[in-house]
Amino acid sequence: MEGFVDHYIVLGLPSGEEALKLSEMEIKKAYKLKALDLHPDKRPDDPDAQEKFQRLKTSYEVLKDEKARKLFDDLLKIQREKQHKKSQVDSKRRKMMSDLEERERSAFAPNHAARPYDEEERIARKLKEEVDRIRAKHAKKRSGFETPESGVDGKRKKDRSGAGAGASVQLDKERTLKVSWERIGEGYRAERLREVFSEFGDVEDVVTKSTEKKCSALIVMATKDGAVAATRTLCGHLSNPLLVVPLQRAAQTDFLTAKKSAEAEPQSNIVGAGYQAYEDAVMQRLRKAAMNQK
Repeated sequence: MEGFVDHYIVLGLPSGEEALKLSEMEIKKAYKLKALDLHPDKRPDDPDAQEKFQRLKTSYEVLKDEKARKLFDDLLKIQREKQHKKSQVDSKRRKMMSDLEERERSAFAPNHAARPYDEEERIARKLKEEVDRIRAKHAKKRSGFETPESGVDGKRKKDRSGAGAGASVQLDKERTLKVSWERIGEGYRAERLREVFSEFGDVEDVVTKSTEKKCSALIVMATKDGAVAATRTLCGHLSNPLLVVPLQRAAQTDFLTAKKSAEAEPQSNIVGAGYQAYEDAVMQRLRKAAMNQK
């Protein structure tokens, strides 16, 4: 079939019957290994690096989506059945079937042999619709057109708006990373940081802050394993890499004090209202520690 891609093969996984036994964790692990190898930053001399990496991401999105994967598995099953039948029929038998089908078509008789092909085309069309849906969803996220009420970010915004002025910000520090980079060359916006760290797992939130010489951000991963995988790595642009370290724990009392102070001061250069207070609390503790050492 024209344009057919075996998404299991793209991720370096076994196809066929063995693919049905693969867990979501095994698929995710295979994607991470491939992503490290095919990332465009590691293949500066390959003009097709971006296209190969995008094809890898598309295959991963299809296989991790339950509905899309089921359709793709059905499509593979039909193709395996076709291949099995084809291997059992010799050239004489195929010629006889071809002649019979031609006579049936000429007599306007129903062509029952074509039904498997119709089913294959039907599933292929539905699979293509699912792939287009997944691509459109991620394109909206990258361009910032996703509605605030959708996804994890929408839920977080709704919770923040209805919590009231006295509510405290809940943050799992074991899933939070501190990222820093120099203010040189191509910088990093929240959307770019989310894209970089999505290689290690799903990203819940991104908070950025900048000064005259340096920039920093808080990255909240969806899982602790994702935060551990990204810890102490150098990623991003080769000309201006990101330094990633785990976020230090801060006392709840210091956090509440810093939150009140942060709400009273302008935060024009901070993105991510839900964690502005916590970012200022961390910065304040670092400056205080430096003063005590003097």
